[in-house]
Amino acid sequence: MLLSGGMDSIALAYWKRPEVAITIDYAQKAASTELAVAAEVARTLNMRHEIIRVDCSSLGSGDMAGSEPLAAAPVTEWWPFRNQMLLTFAGMRAVAIGVTELMTGSVASDGTHADGRAEFYAAADALMGMQEGNVRVIVPAIGMTTVELIKTSGVPREILAWAHSCHTGPLACGDCRGCHKHFQVTEQLFDDAY
Repeated sequence: MLLSGGMDSIALAYWKRPEVAITIDYAQKAASTELAVAAEVARTLNMRHEIIRVDCSSLGSGDMAGSEPLAAAPVTEWWPFRNQMLLTFAGMRAVAIGVTELMTGSVASDGTHADGRAEFYAAADALMGMQEGNVRVIVPAIGMTTVELIKTSGVPREILAWAHSCHTGPLACGDCRGCHKHFQVTEQLFDDAY
């Protein structure tokens, strides 16, 4: 599975317990913390942890790249073709290590981006499944909210607390869309006596 170290991927990892986690450092501003969190989650859940490093900083846009968003950006953290890029890199590694199913933690709210929607993942699954290696793409939580995923997964608070959601750097800025989502989800979980 793709393990970014955010709330969604941590909850999915805890719920589905895949054998292998893949974390990608593509030169996003939060990469160092995402890698540290993902490594800790993988260690705690006894998952093999694969790290891919590819500097795509010259292709980035917006908060995750530390630059102004492109005119086509639907939101400030948009990075062009990001999920397609991540699936491609993870798929390349998956074929090399004999993995045939690639799981990602996208949830319903990721539909803000075209590459966070169910139709995108269906197309990615078809495309990757027709190639050598026959890697399939599955998205178990695509119809859930983050709160629903967390509750379904049963992930303990002490593991979920490691999550890093900030788009702008290694420390939470408190002001980006990732931080806002983190605060809203945490507040709702506490209100619901999670």
